[in-house]
Order: sequence, then structure tokens, then C-alpha cells
Amino acid sequence: MIFIKKSKKFLGPIILVSAAMIWGLSFVFQKESMDIIEMFTFNASRCLVGSVALLPVLFFMNKSKKNSLPTTQEKQKILTKKEIKGIIIVGTCLCIAVNFQQAAFKYLETGKIGFITALYMIFVPIFGLFMKKRPSMIIWISVLLGLCGMYLLTTGGKAHFSLGKGEIITLIGAIFFALHIIAIDTFGADIDSVKLSCGQFFVAGVISLVGMFIFEHPQMNLILKAAVPILYAGIMSSSVAFTFQIIGQKYTEPTLASMFLCLESVFSVLFAYFLIPEQKLVATEYIGCAVMFVAILLAQIPPKSKKISE
Repeated sequence: MIFIKKSKKFLGPIILVSAAMIWGLSFVFQKESMDIIEMFTFNASRCLVGSVALLPVLFFMNKSKKNSLPTTQEKQKILTKKEIKGIIIVGTCLCIAVNFQQAAFKYLETGKIGFITALYMIFVPIFGLFMKKRPSMIIWISVLLGLCGMYLLTTGGKAHFSLGKGEIITLIGAIFFALHIIAIDTFGADIDSVKLSCGQFFVAGVISLVGMFIFEHPQMNLILKAAVPILYAGIMSSSVAFTFQIIGQKYTEPTLASMFLCLESVFSVLFAYFLIPEQKLVATEYIGCAVMFVAILLAQIPPKSKKISE
């Protein structure tokens, strides 16, 4: 029994790091896809694939929970309305986030996109100000470090600081990733996690599909040519990594879990370094990545709560 408990302690971190690794490698495939198909076409394909890939998981989970579902028609209708509202809002935030992120691959190196995107972990507590949640001092320190890291990453050792088109697009994507997390926190309690994930990918896929037909000229031969990036991003990055996250968080304390998942940005730089040689960063930019990573880790440390004497 002691051995099993100890093994579960290691199981959680291993699974969470695996999820971060899958997400980190996804940046390389996303970059590869942009050389073949446009952003709406890619995201429509990957999100719909991700939604379909989660259907078997959803089926078996619903089958096991069949006896615990609401029995009255009235309860079922109330639950369905909440689910639909939550899924549409969460899916819309995800759609905007992934499309802005995908658009940035036209202008920025893969590693830079990975780290700038990861700033959503700092944006989340900042947005808490608008929800009457005062950020702790550690959050403001994280914001300052994040800005310093951003400066080093974007200047590359040059004296002047300027946000280019790619950085701005990626930042907008990071903001919507933060809003996506807040939306999940708001509506997730009323919706089964797998159902929410399947639904959000479906909504994001359908909206991207509309954008694809309005703004782009999709060609089936090019979509088939980008099959590997689409399938990886759809199945591995969406379905598999999401499932890993759920399992890993069952055996890991939330703060540690978020820190392990932060490794996504580190893996994005490592994979880009070895798999996309022409996108290697200069030394100052790597230092900027390190500073930003420290800022992201600090942002995950919960503030000390005051003990209430009984």
C-alpha cells in the first residue's frame, strides 16, 4: 500500500510533464502547418478532429454516470441550458485565442510564441482585479519580471524596445487564453469536464469553419498535405494532453500541477531549437525566456492566507 501511494505521487508529475511536452511539440507542428494551409483552415480542422476524438471518452463516461444523471425532465432542461451557454462562451474564447496564436506564426519564431503565450498565467490573476479579487504582492513581482523577460525576448540584445506585429498578435491570443481559463472557472462547475472540452472544440471548430469559408480558400489537397500537423494538434494536443491533465491533477497538488504544466513554454523552445534550426534564438532572447519562466512560476504560488482563530 505504501509503495502504491508513493508511486501515485510520481505518477501525477510524470503525466503532467508529458502533457506539457505534447503541448510544447504542438508549436512546431503549428508552425509547419502555416507553410501549407491558412489559420482558420488549420484550426477548423484540428478543433473538429479534437472534438470527434473525445466522443468515445465522453460516451464511456456518460455510460458509467448514467444512473446519477437527473431523472426529471425539468432538471435535465435546466442543466442543458447551462451547459450550452457555458460551452458557447468557453468555445468562443478558445477560438479567438487559438486563431490569434496561429496567425503569429507568420511573424515570430516558435519559441517566442510559446513564452509570450504562457503569459496568460500572469494575466489571469490580473483580470481578477475586475472580479474584485486583489492580486498578491507576488503577482505584481511576477508581472514586473514578465515585462523584463518580454523586453529581453523582443529586443534580442538591442537597445530599443518595440512590439512588432507578431508580438502584439501573440499577446492578444494570450489575453484570450486567460479569458478562456476564467470562463472555464465560471462555467466549469456546472459542466462535466470531458463534455466541456468536447463542446468547446466543436464550437471553436465551427466558428473557425465559418471564418475559413469567408476569408480563405481551402483546398482539400492542401488539407491532406497538412494531415500530420492537424492530427497531432487535434488528437495529441487536444484529446490526449487534456486527458493527461485531468489524470495528473488527481494525484498532484494544484499549485505543483500548474507549475509542471508551465513547462509547455520550455518544451516549445527546446523542440524548436532541435527541430527548426533556422528559428534558434540569440543568447539574450534565451535569457528573456528564463526570466519569463521564473515570472510564470512565481505567479502560481498561492498567497499566504491568514489563519482565523476559532
